[in-house]
Amino acid sequence: MPQQMIWFFVSIVLSLIAWGIVAARYIWPDLRHRQRAEALRPLLILHSFRFIGLAFLIPGVVSPDLPAAFAHSAAYGDIIAAILALVALQMLPSAAGVAAGWIFNLWGFADIVNAFYQANHAGLLAGQLGAAFFLPTVIVPLLLITHGLGFRILLQHQHRHELAMQESRHPA
Repeated sequence: MPQQMIWFFVSIVLSLIAWGIVAARYIWPDLRHRQRAEALRPLLILHSFRFIGLAFLIPGVVSPDLPAAFAHSAAYGDIIAAILALVALQMLPSAAGVAAGWIFNLWGFADIVNAFYQANHAGLLAGQLGAAFFLPTVIVPLLLITHGLGFRILLQHQHRHELAMQESRHPA
């Protein structure tokens, strides 16, 4: 493994740790007591900026030898995720908005996993990312963590709703 790739992976791991600390200390304590729609809203707004992934398609920002399979998959996957985040945001707090939140979160998470797969499969080297190096080393770890928070919010609030429904059917 080339040394540049070691530093690349170290950067990703350290970013995951740093964003994990930020999420645990500042983001989650604020979101956990909100209603589901209000807890999802800031996460969806953050992900609406995923159009930045289009940078993988811009010559001069990335190396001309950036594998096209990776670049296209990452860029188009991100723009779809951004659009899904905006649609879900617009539809909240309705049940359709929550469903759109699920669709966004599943798509967005799968898109990131696919980007890692495509990068590995294409033999991507960190230097091929050019100025877009910050995306997988700073932005993607934040997106992964906020997808985790999104799943937690969606599942936790679903569980609370089911408990409330059971209690309403069987009052003590």
